[in-house]
Parts: sequence; C-alpha cells; structure tokens
Amino acid sequence: MPRKFFQRYCPDAALIRNNRYLRIFGEHLHSPNLWHINRLSVARGFSIGAFWALIPFPGQMVGAVWSAIVWRANIPISILLVWMTNPFTIPPVFLGAYLLGGWMLGIPVIEIPDSLSMHWFMESFDEIWISLVTGSLTIGITLAVIGYFGINALWKWHVMRRWQMRRKQ
Repeated sequence: MPRKFFQRYCPDAALIRNNRYLRIFGEHLHSPNLWHINRLSVARGFSIGAFWALIPFPGQMVGAVWSAIVWRANIPISILLVWMTNPFTIPPVFLGAYLLGGWMLGIPVIEIPDSLSMHWFMESFDEIWISLVTGSLTIGITLAVIGYFGINALWKWHVMRRWQMRRKQ
C-alpha cells in the first residue's frame, strides 16, 4: 500500500529530469536509486522535503534536490513536500516560525499588521530575520526527524500487518 500510494502521487522521473531549474544537477538525476520507492528512500525524501519546506528563502526545491542526491533519498517525495509551504500556507507557517523564534530567543515581537504584505516583510526584514530563521530551522528539523521516524514506523507496521494477514490465510 505505501509503495502504490507514493507512486500514484509522485511526479514522473522524466518530468523532473527535464525541469529547466533542475538541469544544474546534470547526470546525477539519472541515478535509479533516487527514484525507487522503498522505506528508506521515502523516509529520507519526506524528511528532506519537510526540512526544506520550512526554509524561508528562495531555492527550496534546488536545496531539496541537492540534499536528496547527497543522502540518496527519493527526489519526487522531497520536491512534493517542499510544496507544503505554498503561496496559501506561507503567511501562517512563517508567522508561526517567527513567533516561535522570537519566543526561543527572548526577542520582543514587532507589531504585525492585520494584512501581511511583501512590502511590510521587506521593510521589517532586518528586525525579524533572526527570529524567523531560528523558528524555521527549529520547526524544519523537528518535522524532519518526526517525519523520518514516523514514515519508517508506519512502513514497518504496514509490512508486519500484511505478513500477519498472509499467515492467517
């Protein structure tokens, strides 16, 4: 079940290889190990994608692909998880990361307007970046660790359950 589930929702390997932004990785994207659906590659891919999704700077997808190549993780899973933070989810996720970072560092939070805008973000960046990065890294690392061990545990549980069902038959 996990393999079929991930295969259904993962983009095609050729689509990723032909992406103009990912061509910088060249032949490294052609390694078949980066496209296999197995417990470790999916857990690593999930972990890498969850981490990079919380990094508040451009280039998250490139960072996720680079990390997936280095750690031999599933590239499609990594890229899909990066889109966890998309234009609709970025404001609340990064606001939460900023508030967490401010709380962790003991830095007072600046007044946040009712309607967040890119103009306000650029004007306030000098004041908020330390708290934002601290909160984002904390949440990203936490999600990565929980995701890695959670996927491993879920995958093992599913396999053991299937073995038990086969024994009963």
